[in-house]
Amino acid sequence: MGSFVWGCVTDFFTYETTKSVVVKSWSVGIINRIVQLLIISYFVGWVFIHEKAYQVIDTGIESSVMTKVKGFGYHQDQVMDVADYVFPQQGARVFCIMTKLIITENQFQGRCAELMEKFNCTTDEHCYEHFGSIFSNGIITGVCLKPSNDSEGQCEIEGWCPAENDSVKISPMLDVNNFTIFIKNSIRFPLFDVTRGNFPSTMTAQQIKSCTYHPETNPSCPIFRVGDVLNYTGQNVTGLADKGGEIGINIVWKCNLDLDIEYCVPKYSFTRLDAPFAKNDISKGYNFRFAKYFKTENGTDFRTLHKAYAIRFDVMVTGSAGKFDTIPTLINLVAAFTSVGLGTVLCDIILLNFLKGADQYKAKKFEEVSEAQIEASLAPSPGSQLSLKPGIKSSYDSGALSLATSDQPI
Repeated sequence: MGSFVWGCVTDFFTYETTKSVVVKSWSVGIINRIVQLLIISYFVGWVFIHEKAYQVIDTGIESSVMTKVKGFGYHQDQVMDVADYVFPQQGARVFCIMTKLIITENQFQGRCAELMEKFNCTTDEHCYEHFGSIFSNGIITGVCLKPSNDSEGQCEIEGWCPAENDSVKISPMLDVNNFTIFIKNSIRFPLFDVTRGNFPSTMTAQQIKSCTYHPETNPSCPIFRVGDVLNYTGQNVTGLADKGGEIGINIVWKCNLDLDIEYCVPKYSFTRLDAPFAKNDISKGYNFRFAKYFKTENGTDFRTLHKAYAIRFDVMVTGSAGKFDTIPTLINLVAAFTSVGLGTVLCDIILLNFLKGADQYKAKKFEEVSEAQIEASLAPSPGSQLSLKPGIKSSYDSGALSLATSDQPI
């Protein structure tokens, strides 16, 4: 029993190594080194330098955005200020700058003729076809209102009268080109407890008031001229003011916290969000309606309806921050060292299948042992070449030969 335990202990504290075959071939050697160089270049250049795989990354950015628009413009011979053309007025990250306004004044609840050509009629039966229509300015009553019996009329609606006529031609407010947008953005990376703002804390109020954003000459200025923003997207006020549109302002935070925190600054980009519908006649541009309500002296409600065409701005904030960490560094180093072995696999495939002399390489690399040879080795005979010398043991783990200390030359 003691000898069995001792044998297990000695077998456990042994070292086994693989057998290497050196192939002196220029072509295979060059392929092997090229593959290894490509793998090492990939991990060094892309994984570690570009992707910074040695860092732990925080993508759960917390963000707050406040916006403010400044400027004056003329619309229908009236001066428009911020309270007239910005919706909503709370300074949210999504806001609209109105460019054109169609006003229908003094609407009262009652019955009147629908003004759209779609609801033209000659008899009441023509109006029955529009029962339940959602495209009218009120509920279709089924009555055809005509100036005379032999003329064409319009279907009657019940709702706010007179009906809105949004086909009138109104010149848009092109002064929006010179309006400015102030964006105040604060972010926080909770994993590292890092908080930043989109303009330097050392910037004075006078500097902010006098600056205008430019991607090269003034990238830290938080004030954006509307005309410049549209130009960055390949658009202009003339093309968007009549029907409106949707513009995205992207604030991207990519912070390497291994460097000084002052290098953690945002980058801005601009895009037209409704580009897929720009050439579509259906739902082209951007518009919305709102009303202002009043009461007459006798308590009757009436309203003024506004249909506004506007440029809608969406301020979107994304980002990530990274900092050195031991665990991802070790994981990617192990992956790099393991991947270098792919060169050996590729070279083996070439040697075993495509090069001249593949049979000789197979004979050197692989050693086949039959059951008869194993049985002969376990039953040693003085004249057998397969018998093991005294002191040499067979390893059942890998098929390698284990040399005893007594067999080593002194």
